[in-house]
Amino acid sequence: MKKMAAGSFKVHCLAVMDEVQSKKETVLITKRGKPVAKLVPADKETDDIYGFFAGKGAITGDILSPALSLKDWGDLG
Repeated sequence: MKKMAAGSFKVHCLAVMDEVQSKKETVLITKRGKPVAKLVPADKETDDIYGFFAGKGAITGDILSPALSLKDWGDLG
């Protein structure tokens, strides 16, 4: 894994992104020698973040009516 200081990454960001994409190599970005972020190549086929909850939710009941009536609001309203 390649390490790079945050200042250097800031200057060469687009070139580093192109290199990560082409070489499929992770870059560890550091500040004062301590790791703060990783730039990893994206896999076009699978992405564990986007669409993770797709199809896992369900709407039950009336989603348009207020959850509480005016009486239930009391002095809050």
